Amino acid sequence: MSITKEKKATIFAEFGGASTNTGSIEGQVALLTERILDISKHLQANKKDFSTQRGLMKMVGQRKRLLSYMQKHNLSGYRALIEKLGLRK
Repeated sequence: MSITKEKKATIFAEFGGASTNTGSIEGQVALLTERILDISKHLQANKKDFSTQRGLMKMVGQRKRLLSYMQKHNLSGYRALIEKLGLRK
């Protein structure tokens, strides 16, 4: 299941500051997290879907790179985002 325009707009409004601020790192990480959760649910039901599994690993790597950049440049924002998304418990 793909993410609708309305869902993307609410994610960017909540994390990026405005619904049109699609370049913000916080918004991109939140969107990737949402997509990762959706694909993880899909893969639990379809264990042999290896192309989707590869796409999931690419998204996880992209999110990790964005988070490491954010950690280097905005540590307080990084910690707030991790807390808000519930990552790295």
